[in-house]
Amino acid sequence: MSLISVFDVIGPNMVGPSSSHTAGAASVSGLARKLFAKEVVRVVFTLYGSFAKTYRGHGTDRALLGGIMGFATDDLRIRDSFAIADARGLRYEFVKNTTETEVHPNTVDIEMESADGSRMTVRGESLGGGKIRIVRLNGVDVEFTGEYSTLVVIQKDKPGVVAHITRCLSEASANIAFMRLFREEKGARAYTIVESDEAIPEDAVRWIRVNPNVEDLMLIQVQEVSNGL
Repeated sequence: MSLISVFDVIGPNMVGPSSSHTAGAASVSGLARKLFAKEVVRVVFTLYGSFAKTYRGHGTDRALLGGIMGFATDDLRIRDSFAIADARGLRYEFVKNTTETEVHPNTVDIEMESADGSRMTVRGESLGGGKIRIVRLNGVDVEFTGEYSTLVVIQKDKPGVVAHITRCLSEASANIAFMRLFREEKGARAYTIVESDEAIPEDAVRWIRVNPNVEDLMLIQVQEVSNGL
């Protein structure tokens, strides 16, 4: 049986009329920004389902733009996201996709670009009550919520890499709640995602980087997620 807390009933602190279309949207883009870990100079939001139909009226566009700029769901600056983005020189675009229907109704693809040309695409879903889920990174299907400290390891799909990650986390006494492997195809790029209900030790992250098959790491600590989203 699934238990519902009082926070699920009341909903999140937020600016805007809808926990799904505003608070959830801000949370998805805020988490995407943290994953990218670079200053975003250009962003394209591709909206699906009800997001595509009602994004202007429900403030989804303002919330998505605010999240990319680091605004929390209850930050009053979300109301002025467009003006603030323009003043900062942030280029943005909203695209409606009404042809792809086999997705969650509150789905957005966020394509971010930095000044040095680096890019990342994140697909997120707003599940209701302010809860969210990231379901795709750079075209690879994944799954995590941002409710836990989250480590994303981008690696070559080679034998021993996952064992190396597990060993580093164990030696640093990291308490793993969930650990999953996602990959493009056998022998190609893979993503190991580790979620912990405690902060993931920085030592473990440094040791994981030593493996030559590890291409990149993204770390979001639970304190940052709870304060920022």
